[in-house]
Amino acid sequence: MIKYLFSFFKQKQESTTFWEHVDDLRKYLFRSVLAIVSLSIVAFFYKDFIFNTLILSPSKIDFITYRALCKFGTFAHIDGLCFQPFKLTLVNIELGGQFRYHILISVITGIIVAFPFIAWQLWLFVKPALKESEMKYTRGLVFYISVLFLIGVLFGYFVITPLTVNFLVTYQLSAEIVNTITIGSYISNVSVLSLSMGLVFEMPVLIYFLTKIGMISSQFLRSYRRHAIVVLFILAGFITPSTDMFSQTLVALPLLMLFEVSIFISKKTESN
Repeated sequence: MIKYLFSFFKQKQESTTFWEHVDDLRKYLFRSVLAIVSLSIVAFFYKDFIFNTLILSPSKIDFITYRALCKFGTFAHIDGLCFQPFKLTLVNIELGGQFRYHILISVITGIIVAFPFIAWQLWLFVKPALKESEMKYTRGLVFYISVLFLIGVLFGYFVITPLTVNFLVTYQLSAEIVNTITIGSYISNVSVLSLSMGLVFEMPVLIYFLTKIGMISSQFLRSYRRHAIVVLFILAGFITPSTDMFSQTLVALPLLMLFEVSIFISKKTESN
């Protein structure tokens, strides 16, 4: 890995001076930031849709995930998949809290929507340093990165988030204890879970590229499977804003599934 990164920057510097290299990076970063800011401003004016329709929906029992699970539970005669109605009341304890989280939600929305453009800018920066033999393995790379990110965000929003919210809201130590949940706690769970799942879903693309350039192999991944399980559970602990084992396990399971898919992709890549 270190050897490859060193050769990457060395090859990058062969065709450009250090300051030209920095100027190129600054140009692509500026474009990415400009795209995020522009889309964040647009999202800022759609407060009702983003917050009431998107952010708060997983906290309501009529959310599509709860309804789909209940229908499947009825079909499969599994009563436990029909969640009981629950009430979530959010409170704001800071003077400028609602305005601050309005801005935060807008920025996160801007990042998610602008991600394909950001990936494209990153590709434009990396592309000149790739060898001709490596270029043929990167066709459609931006498309696959964008699609996997979108799938990850949707998976985090429609699967991980509602199950986590329902579990944490309905969990009780005692009936005498009343949950008082702040707007910051709720938003951090929804946004972090959705955004982080979008990023971790890039694992298959990363494994494909690293296998193609000979940095890893399917045998290497299989031999370190046990180590990967431990690392992925630790990573799940960092991803989940809360510290409960339910949320961490819920995030770790798709990570483990992605790792197994990555092994399959690596093996297929080696045979091609």
